[in-house]
Amino acid sequence: MKIKHLKISEVEEHWNSAGTRILKYTLEMYHEGLKEHKIVSAPEIDILENKVNLQAQKWLEKWRDVENKQKMNEEKEANIVEASVRTKAAESDIKRIEDLLIHTLSVDDSVNWEDLKRKDDFSEIFPEKPNPETKKEYPEKPDKGVPVFTFLEKILKSKREKKIKEFENNYALELLKWEEEKACIDEYNRSLDKEYDEKVQKWQLEVDDWTKRKEDFLSKQEEFNAKIEQLKESYFSHNPVAIVEYCDMVLENSQYPDNFPKSYEIEYNPDSKILIIEYQLPSIECIPTIKEVKYVASKKELKEIHYPESQTLKLFDETLYKITLRSIHEIFEADAANAIESVSYNGWVRAINKATGREENNCILSIQVRKVDFLQIDLANVEPKVCFKNFKGVASSKLSSLTPIQPILQITRSDKRFVDSYEVSNQIDSTTNLAAMDWEDFEHLIREVFEKEFISNGGEVKVTQASRDGGVDVIAFDPDPIRGGKIIIQAKRYTNTVSVSAVRDLYGAIVNEGATKGILVSTADYGPDAYEFAKGKPITLLNGSNLLYLLEKHGQHARIDLKEAKKILAENDSKRNQ
Repeated sequence: MKIKHLKISEVEEHWNSAGTRILKYTLEMYHEGLKEHKIVSAPEIDILENKVNLQAQKWLEKWRDVENKQKMNEEKEANIVEASVRTKAAESDIKRIEDLLIHTLSVDDSVNWEDLKRKDDFSEIFPEKPNPETKKEYPEKPDKGVPVFTFLEKILKSKREKKIKEFENNYALELLKWEEEKACIDEYNRSLDKEYDEKVQKWQLEVDDWTKRKEDFLSKQEEFNAKIEQLKESYFSHNPVAIVEYCDMVLENSQYPDNFPKSYEIEYNPDSKILIIEYQLPSIECIPTIKEVKYVASKKELKEIHYPESQTLKLFDETLYKITLRSIHEIFEADAANAIESVSYNGWVRAINKATGREENNCILSIQVRKVDFLQIDLANVEPKVCFKNFKGVASSKLSSLTPIQPILQITRSDKRFVDSYEVSNQIDSTTNLAAMDWEDFEHLIREVFEKEFISNGGEVKVTQASRDGGVDVIAFDPDPIRGGKIIIQAKRYTNTVSVSAVRDLYGAIVNEGATKGILVSTADYGPDAYEFAKGKPITLLNGSNLLYLLEKHGQHARIDLKEAKKILAENDSKRNQ
């Protein structure tokens, strides 16, 4: 029998004084876990064995009870510890939200331009140069020496000459063998040289590749850092696009709990120097409700104690006011270029309307504050809601009611370049050659197609004034806070392959317009340089086949015949020139 923690000694025999018979057998038993010791004896060995088994079983059951109690105590302790850890985590979550406004006062919110630059070293290790293999050395050249003559060879010329001849022959054989070994060594060493030369050539190619990659890395790093400097210069020159980009970085750098949304739109008006922020605020579900976690010993389970709903709703209201004031503070504090005189802030909350069961995104608070007034307050001591109301902020008495309000000032979707659109799709059918359409009709057709693409999400699509100079043709606004934004769409009714210059022009328009994405639509295809340039950029290239697919997707049918279009357009040009 082998039982954990149990130790049993060897059996000891006890004889009578005459040494003629065994009186009894004994052994010692010890249980390390229970710290119990016992001497067991019996007149017969089988009786002794039975006693030992009974005692071992008794200790086994006793030890199981001890282990069960220990396990229960350990589980209890573990649950108590877990309850404590979860309670502290819950307290920390609440504390972080309560300190949202105070926390930002200890942070420098201005953008550090140097931190934006790439300063990391090229990480690839320089290729290791191969070492030459050890070459074989020549064996020592045989020593010719002189023959040793016997007495007869000394006195008999014939024997002496025979001995000399044999000696010469043997030496010649040894010399030949040495020459052969030397030739083999030369061949072996030449093979090593050849192999080493090949390795060096391969290594040199690796070095060349490594050098090119390093130069590319440094070139891209330098190019990126130059863009940062350019952005910095544009920002301090009050370039509207650069100011929006800068403020975007300021808000992006602001740290919030992971479950808080970080989605917003920014617009800057250079005439009024007002920055408009459309900010997606956290919903009520983002507010933690756990106050404490307790271990209930009678039920052997952990129980979460939640804050009363009224307290959670109060914290929700306070949090939204704090985020609002914090965002405005961060923008004003970071305004190193002194480009912003006022901030107009609209707070939006996305939540399920309990009356309709549908998700809605409503503006529930709005405030416009002048920088000169905001900098007069001490955020460390204000009551957020009172401060908000003092600045004539607009909101319902309880933000948790999610009552929609009219924003004081919103991001405008208007553009002086926009022109009235007209329908074209009702004028085309399967016989219409898109590549031969009037170029203005073609642009409006593209607007119609993309309007159908974006309308399901509440998007807008507008056509800009006709210019025929490669400028912006169509602008789309996608309201989706994550993937949406301003999208530049350029329509190219081409009959020849689209060159890379058209894609470069689109990219320039994206940057100048502060758009999130650009789409180039052409009746023709694109050259390889165009596709290469678009790689890694927020650009989508749609060729004639893609355009026909989009039309068919929305129930329209047309065709593209570039050869026919060239002929038709040439004839039209000829008529105009007559």
